[in-house]
Amino acid sequence: MTSPGPLSGTLVLDLTRVLAGPYCTMVLADLGARVIKVESPSGDDARAIGPFVGDRSAYFASLNRGKQSIALDLKDTADRAIFERLLERADVLVENFRPGVMDRLGFGWDALHERFPKLVMASTSGFGQTGPYATRPAYDVVVQAMGGVMSLTGHPGSPPTRVGTSMGDITAGLFTAIGIQAALVDRFRTGAGSRVDVGLLDCQVAILENAIARYSATGEVPGPIGARHPSITPFDAFATRDGYIVIAAGNDGLFATLCEVLDEPELIADPDYSSNALRTEHAQALKQRIEARLASGDCADWLDALGRAGIPCGPLNDVAQVLSDPHVNARNMVVDAPDGQGSRMRMAGNPIKLSSYADPTTREAAPDLDADRSQILAEFED
Repeated sequence: MTSPGPLSGTLVLDLTRVLAGPYCTMVLADLGARVIKVESPSGDDARAIGPFVGDRSAYFASLNRGKQSIALDLKDTADRAIFERLLERADVLVENFRPGVMDRLGFGWDALHERFPKLVMASTSGFGQTGPYATRPAYDVVVQAMGGVMSLTGHPGSPPTRVGTSMGDITAGLFTAIGIQAALVDRFRTGAGSRVDVGLLDCQVAILENAIARYSATGEVPGPIGARHPSITPFDAFATRDGYIVIAAGNDGLFATLCEVLDEPELIADPDYSSNALRTEHAQALKQRIEARLASGDCADWLDALGRAGIPCGPLNDVAQVLSDPHVNARNMVVDAPDGQGSRMRMAGNPIKLSSYADPTTREAAPDLDADRSQILAEFED
């Protein structure tokens, strides 16, 4: 079962599948909630998505650790009765069906709120519960494209580029988790549950941040500019003799220090680089001059020199390097759980560190389909 946390004692019924919803309920489970995953008899689609360890999906396991599973057909009378017994004691119901599905099943918000007024119901969908696109299906790549994120990603003139992780789903999962916790706080004050409505597209618009500010201020439509920042320079990935490092000299003082480390005092005196605005205007020329100097040394040597000078910088790590990074491991951001094959699977830890609760290095395994049926039925019997 889940470890103790601030949400201990909170019962979450999880009707979600694949990524956005399961990511949300994983966060809730990591914070101590008991999550009962209510799956269709065929199971969460993610169980069939690779990579696999033996016959088990590592993808599914990484998103559903520490949950329980019961398989219910919500069109079947007997299974509906079981689900209703679960609802009587649940604090939260999370679902990510297309809008209208829960109503057709007889478990829409209006019906549930009348019968279970304290229940918080969270719905995560591609486009939210209202609006002209509400009934459309969506996947991560669709909302990354429609929400503008893909138009900002990549290098000028490159083909459209999806962000390397499923930002559309993950941001929606995080915003849903935030909404659920806000609704639980509100219920503590008012005694009534709320409907949480989160759309993947809405979440992509919400994280456009600087791009919206630039467009609103200038009227110019932002486009892809590679790794650099649109309004802070130098703030980019730079080539050295043996690879790339990132440098973020975000103010005049840091830029002056950078020039000292590079032994390039003429950069400080160059009027083209006398302010952040001018450095940004001449970003490409400045990058070429910085890289010409960096080409004389290796990544490790430059990172050491820059770090000692207090300049924000870092290596360009691949996933293997991330998982072996000593700071990442010291922060317990690599945990493990049983893989069902007699071994253990490594996965990302919980980035929320709380002074009142332990942050365990291991997690319970993701459940087999319907694995907890007997226990749940015995606990929630009539």
